[in-house]
Parts: sequence; structure tokens; C-alpha cells
Amino acid sequence: MRLEERITLHHAGLSPQERRAAETLIEHLDDLTAYRAAELAALAGVSKATMSRLFRRLGFADFDEVRAQLRARRHAGEPRRAEVPPSLAAFAAQQAESIHRALQQPALTDVVDLVAAAGRVTVVGWRNSHPVALHLRQQLAHARPDVRLAPLPGQVVGEELADLAAGDVVLVVGFRRRPAGFGAFMAEAAATPAGVVLLADATARDHARHARHWLNCPISTGLAFDSYAPAMSLVSVLADRVLSRIGGPARGRISGISRAYHRLAEVE
Repeated sequence: MRLEERITLHHAGLSPQERRAAETLIEHLDDLTAYRAAELAALAGVSKATMSRLFRRLGFADFDEVRAQLRARRHAGEPRRAEVPPSLAAFAAQQAESIHRALQQPALTDVVDLVAAAGRVTVVGWRNSHPVALHLRQQLAHARPDVRLAPLPGQVVGEELADLAAGDVVLVVGFRRRPAGFGAFMAEAAATPAGVVLLADATARDHARHARHWLNCPISTGLAFDSYAPAMSLVSVLADRVLSRIGGPARGRISGISRAYHRLAEVE
């Protein structure tokens, strides 16, 4: 049970000083791991013994266990302020390293070959993965025909899997904090004749067993939120290489799309 849930559950039975300490914990929930127990006691205006007693009353052995729970929540993708936020220069360097790692995977060449030769490509992504999936579909649709996005608004994906054939590809974008049914979808997609490609971070390692290829893309940062710069860079490189692999037909398709834009006055 989360710290704030435990405080709510036990609040009525807390002493006035313990309530004051609990309110301090809630006020500093985003940066709680940056404090020591003694510092929190001082902020609350209570004794260290009162703060320790509160942790035990809430079911924690000590403040280290509280800190471990909060860090685990951040590791799972929950936005949570870092203990010591990195400088912008350090953040930029870390992002550059993540992009480099994402783009240097040997599996990328195999995925390019698979997508370029596919009969149909279905791109799937939920929640934070959806914008990446949407951009991937948009980029690939310039390079090749029959690239679909699923699920469409108000729809589910069962019908998208029903008529997949050998030679088709399902590109699944699955970064952390995935919906509860993600594993079942991966297993169902793997049971079709299509090739499954997973683009996800390391928390999807267990789901990768259902994929023919896994593009491991780091998104963790020293900030409260994940960064999808490496994922968007990987999308750009993947689409660029598919375009190059298809060659003349892809360039002709892009020219045709551009002429349609012009006739419809759709873009500047």
C-alpha cells in the first residue's frame, strides 16, 4: 500500500503530533527521498522519536523502507522529483548517450528489412507510447503503403489482429506504465502469422519474448518525467532506413503525396 494510502487509512488513530508529521510527509511527497528522517522531523516540528513511531504505525520498518517504496514507484514510471536534479548539461549528455544506445542496436537492420518487405504494417501504442506510435505510423506511411495505426479512437485491437497474414508486421510501442492488458495483446499478436517487433524500454523485457525483434530504447532521466527523445530519434532513423531500402518506389510515393498536398492546399 502506498505511503499516502496508509496515512489516510490510519489518520483517525494518529496522535496530534503524528498527524503533523504525516501532513509534512504528504506536503513533501515529491521530494521526500531527498530528506533524512531527522530533517523531516524538524520540518514537522516533532521529535525524531515521533517520526519513527509514525513510520512504524504506518507499517514501515523505518524511513529507509519509505524511501525504497518511493524510488520503486519512480522506477515504474511514476513522475517523481529526483533527489538531486541533474544540471542541464548533464541531462543533455545523458540524452545523447541514450540516443546513441538506441541507434546502435544490431536488431535495427533486421527490423528495417522486415518493415520494408512487409505486406501490411500495423503500429500499436497506448498511453505515453501512443504519440510515438502515431509519429512512427506517419513517417512510415510516406515511405510505403498500407501502414495502419491501432487501436483507432473508440476501438479495440481484436479485429486488427484477425486478418494478419504471413509477411505482415506488427510494430508495438510499449514504454513503461503500459495498460494492464499489454502482455495478453503481445501473446495474441505473437500467435498470428505476422512478425512482431517491440519498441520499448528495459521494463518490457518480459514482454520481449513474444517479439521477433526487440528495439530496447532507454527513456529514464534524472528528472521527474521520462524523455522520449531517444524513441523519436529511433523512429526517425527507422523510417529513414526503410525509405532508403525501398528506394525508387518510396521516392515516387513521397512525390505523389507532396503533389496531393499542393492540390489540396493542405500544408504551407
